[in-house]
Amino acid sequence: MKIVKATEKDLQLIQKIAEKSWHANYVGIISTEQIEYMLGEMYSEKELKNHFENPNYHYFLIGDLDDEFHGIMGFEINYEPETTKLHRIYLLKESKGKGLGKASLDFLKNMVKQYGNKRIILNVNKQNPAKDFYKSQGFKVYEEIVLDVGNGFVMDDYLMEYYC
Repeated sequence: MKIVKATEKDLQLIQKIAEKSWHANYVGIISTEQIEYMLGEMYSEKELKNHFENPNYHYFLIGDLDDEFHGIMGFEINYEPETTKLHRIYLLKESKGKGLGKASLDFLKNMVKQYGNKRIILNVNKQNPAKDFYKSQGFKVYEEIVLDVGNGFVMDDYLMEYYC
């Protein structure tokens, strides 16, 4: 497997992977209308360009050795003092179970240490089976939150953390 730093030229690939992943994994957890709304808000060209302009925000493409990309990871160093926020990690459904998620989190843990951060935080929907994966990788729930994401939609999430 390989993890490659994404650039602005990868915007469409990031959007494509996010869209496929959200439609494969969030149906039944949140409505199709909410999926479309959140994809439009979180993965618009403008929003992604804002991320790339932030020197603490990093995107990586997750792939195999055949130059096929199966996932994306976006995180922000120093989101809070000594804390990195994993904003997103999405793998295409067909690539799950191949160790890409674990390898990506291991990569993130090493990056966090290189930047001098000591903690990783993330939000995960309470109904998302990924919460169990995060727990298996050492993350613990530290808070529950209902976030207003706009347009009448909310996310009912666990906030999780990992100490490096």
